[in-house]
Amino acid sequence: MNAMRLRRLPVIGCLTAGGLVLLTAGPAFAHVSVQPGQAEKGGYSTINFKVPNERDDSSTVKLEVNLPADHPLASVMPQPVPGWDVKVTKSKLAKPMEMHGEKINEAVTKVTWTGGKIEPGMFQQFPLSVGQLPEDADQLVFKALQTYDNKEVVRWIEEPQEGAAEPENPAPVLKLVAPAKGSDGQDAAAASGQGQGKDSEKAGAENSASEDASDDKDGSDTTARVLGIAGIVVGAAGVAFGVVASRRRSA
Repeated sequence: MNAMRLRRLPVIGCLTAGGLVLLTAGPAFAHVSVQPGQAEKGGYSTINFKVPNERDDSSTVKLEVNLPADHPLASVMPQPVPGWDVKVTKSKLAKPMEMHGEKINEAVTKVTWTGGKIEPGMFQQFPLSVGQLPEDADQLVFKALQTYDNKEVVRWIEEPQEGAAEPENPAPVLKLVAPAKGSDGQDAAAASGQGQGKDSEKAGAENSASEDASDDKDGSDTTARVLGIAGIVVGAAGVAFGVVASRRRSA
């Protein structure tokens, strides 16, 4: 009996450890995140703040996203979300920024969604069109506050550190990467030029084939004319020969 109990202990221990892993890993998947997780430097992008409801007994009723102050974005436009009201807050910049040749003195610093509800077991996405993304940064950190209908506020504001464990309440982070080759239009123009070259070659080949076909047709017509004339001549000679032969018989 004791031996059977001893054999069961490792199994119970593994099940307990597995349960602990699941319990500790669960909340890590429930934080507010930004998707897609990366965008090109110097460009514009549409990003979504994915907000899952991590509570079983209350609903999320408010999301507040703070935009990075160290890299202000001149253009921030929210997409309407059915059932939710959105408020865009602008603030004056300490240092004016320039965009498309114009000086900008203020930028969006906060976007707030209210009036809707994310029930337990559900999630909601909140889209933003943002730009122009900085060229001198590798990431943008968006600190977010998630409010529940029981007045609880979860502050997703901790910036993840490279090489360190994920913090308990990580802030949404948008990674910035170098523009893909061709995204600046140069390679696209080159590709267009190559395409035009190929089209020209194709057109030339078609014209050449058309000319060859025309030459062949002209040659065929000439041959037909020669054969036709030869036939007439032969026919006329035959008639003349018949006439002469008839006269000789008559004589």
